[in-house]
Amino acid sequence: MRSMLMLVLMFVLSGCQATAIDSEPSTEFVGLISAQELLRTNASFADSYHAYQPSDSELAAAKTLKGKNLTVLFGTWCHDSQREVPRLLKVLDMAHSPLNELKLVGVNVNKQEPSGLYRSLELRYTPTFVLFAGDTELGRVVEKPTVSLGEDLAALLP
Repeated sequence: MRSMLMLVLMFVLSGCQATAIDSEPSTEFVGLISAQELLRTNASFADSYHAYQPSDSELAAAKTLKGKNLTVLFGTWCHDSQREVPRLLKVLDMAHSPLNELKLVGVNVNKQEPSGLYRSLELRYTPTFVLFAGDTELGRVVEKPTVSLGEDLAALLP
């Protein structure tokens, strides 16, 4: 009983990091997906998107991302992803999507997806937001922002 309690406690305290509990195959979405498709097919993401109201400072910060590329590795099974990815999508929509490219990549509970992008970006926690200027990584926001996604991503700019 004590070992089961410890295992459950480890899972709860680890946020969305993989643990032994996560070894069963996921039935959640895995691979590249558009924002529209994600919101259309996942009710919890759509509900979070509609409920979020970004601040003026977050919207202003998001507009400074013009011309950058953003790759988001997330799990539809992950509570941090369910909160943060819809917020990002709402901010980008309200800021009139200043990014050059947004790539949304769903990963399974083992934090893997078919293209191997999770490996090349050394994914450890979900969600992970990776900001690029061309092919050069400018930085990351991992799991949850310090201030807000728009402001934390803008702070990565040189």
